[in-house]
Amino acid sequence: MPARANLVEIFSSVQGEGPDVGAATLFLRFGGCDLRCTWCDSPHTWRPARHCRIEQHPGAGDFRHAPNPLPLDDALAAARALHIESHRFASLTGGEPLLQPAAVAQLARALRAAGLALHLETHGLHADALAEALPHLDVVSMDWKLASDVRRADAAGAPGAPGDSGDSQFHEAHRRFLSVARAAPRVVVKLVISAASRGEEIRAACDGVAEIHPRACVVLQPVTPFAGVQPPAASRVLELQRQAAARLPDVRVIPQTHKLWGAH
Repeated sequence: MPARANLVEIFSSVQGEGPDVGAATLFLRFGGCDLRCTWCDSPHTWRPARHCRIEQHPGAGDFRHAPNPLPLDDALAAARALHIESHRFASLTGGEPLLQPAAVAQLARALRAAGLALHLETHGLHADALAEALPHLDVVSMDWKLASDVRRADAAGAPGAPGDSGDSQFHEAHRRFLSVARAAPRVVVKLVISAASRGEEIRAACDGVAEIHPRACVVLQPVTPFAGVQPPAASRVLELQRQAAARLPDVRVIPQTHKLWGAH
């Protein structure tokens, strides 16, 4: 088991996305990501962090800094100091947590033993890494990335050229990932929808979920405007919801709520 992990921050807040929105959540954010999403609001997580910000009092925003890689015992101590028992969930997020699968599994096991439900937020492409952590997870919340807005990172960490992350590449990787994730107690599949998102790629994603794990909750998340990326019109979002609901029993439109009131 690893003794350390690259973490960007540890803090207390409430879940701001998806069907558990508003639930008290302890966040452990991992550093490093192998995708580049045009709408990403946390590009500081794309590369491993030199230091981890650790909140000292729940919700106070008073952070101290510890050098990375952070000993996992120190991460757990930081979680306990934030009154771990007052949270419903621990969210392992990023960046992309599954680039550090052994650390995810170890932290999930320990936090679950402390009484928290474990929520993994992932881009949903690393199926083998998920298998290592899956026994310790309660909720797998995976993105289904749309090639209209997402590129893989190249060797230098920059977005790949258009076409480098074609629809078929993402869809096949997501299908394999979901085939593993469906063993989790709960699965959420999130599609971030922008004005550039294409109907055919959204339909292909919904068809994949319907075939592999139709009981999954599918969340259509209109993108929060960022760096020139705009959400689709409300009428289009509602039409996409109707189309998805014709294939799947649990389809919801849920924006990022924490952005509305300025939470972390």
